Amino acid sequence: MNTFHDYYNTDEFAPEFLHMMELVNELGPTIAKRAIQIDKDASFPTENYEDFAKLGFLRLVIPKEFGGFGFSLGQYAMIGAEIGKYCGATALTFNMHTSSMMWSRFMYELPNLTDADRAAFAPLRERQFRNVVENNAIYSQPISEGGTNWTSKPIQTNCKKVEGGYLINGFKKFASLAGYCDYYSIVCTEHFEGIEPRHEDTMNFAVHKDTPGLEVIGEWDPIGMRGTHSKDLVLKDVFVKEEEMMMPQGMFVRTLPQWPHMMATLTPAYMGVAQGAYDYTVKYLRGEVEGLPPIDRRVYPTKRATVAKMFQKLTEMRALWHTAFMEARGFPSKAQVMRLYAAQYAVMEGVQEMTALAIRTCGGQSMLKSLPLERMYRDSRCGALMLPYTTEIMEDYLSVLTLYDMDKIDEASSDTASARISMWRPAATDAPLAAE
Repeated sequence: MNTFHDYYNTDEFAPEFLHMMELVNELGPTIAKRAIQIDKDASFPTENYEDFAKLGFLRLVIPKEFGGFGFSLGQYAMIGAEIGKYCGATALTFNMHTSSMMWSRFMYELPNLTDADRAAFAPLRERQFRNVVENNAIYSQPISEGGTNWTSKPIQTNCKKVEGGYLINGFKKFASLAGYCDYYSIVCTEHFEGIEPRHEDTMNFAVHKDTPGLEVIGEWDPIGMRGTHSKDLVLKDVFVKEEEMMMPQGMFVRTLPQWPHMMATLTPAYMGVAQGAYDYTVKYLRGEVEGLPPIDRRVYPTKRATVAKMFQKLTEMRALWHTAFMEARGFPSKAQVMRLYAAQYAVMEGVQEMTALAIRTCGGQSMLKSLPLERMYRDSRCGALMLPYTTEIMEDYLSVLTLYDMDKIDEASSDTASARISMWRPAATDAPLAAE
């Protein structure tokens, strides 16, 4: 059977990174077995996180000087995809934790920060890094508030300055890891008397799970990615100290627009699901699935042809996706951003095609919940609708970036016009998240 050595050039992998990739696949069969009950119960993959903590996965992108591995975004993406082969929900929630660490890591390194900016930022991010390295703290990153692209207008959850810190009030929809993380990375807008909420007043706090006024509510019974435990989060007069900011005031809107790859980190989970569907199909046709009769189904030319199509599709997806993430950096070029958008589209649409082909090829048994393809198919349906880079928004972004000059883009009408605030713009123009 193929391994990641067959679809990446591992000769160039650093030993420490190669070791972590191997560890994922050693743990993989156990993760896959747990995925069955996690999906059935819509329960959180607690045991997987216990293993991640023991093996160091919670600190993949944390800088080495703080005790992390210092992996790049591209390296993290490959590890996330390997996790996704075995359990999409685990990979998707793991991304929420890792993204919280990425923001503190990569935004700090951007060249548009001054020495004063970094001096203010340094103790805030060190506090969060230490929480993970020393205490195995798990972070959630609930941003969505339901109904709109979360970058199309100022975040509705708000904070107000009070003596000794801030009071946060608001609501978060689809708060993955709800009730199971140690800290929620809460993005909110600071409110001032007599001033309308503004993007430039966006703030980000690390709110401990036991903070008074923080409540997890609602039911969680979705079609797919059931183990993410993405319930709703209510914040009512939640008090946080100033040192619990994850970055200084004003930093969010100055940095996130110029790191667009950090808004595409949901794709590793779905790249992994696509690989998992292909791997299972090959094993099934070879008669090598544990617990099933060892029937060789390779004799059917139609099934062989479909597997060839799946391999072709998977290879195309991975080539574009891998290129986009390995060149990820702050202040990317237009060409790099367009490859990123194309990769996001290719993965989120392609994974649905891959799992559908897998079910058609493996036949009636594959619809049974006792086999993993049925779960992979349901999981695959969720990626195309996840903000801020839904498939519809990617179609719009790619269409205007190919047909219009940058200064003419906002003149092009679209059903997703409001979502263009989250579209990358060259650094010389106004930051998109600061647009009114």
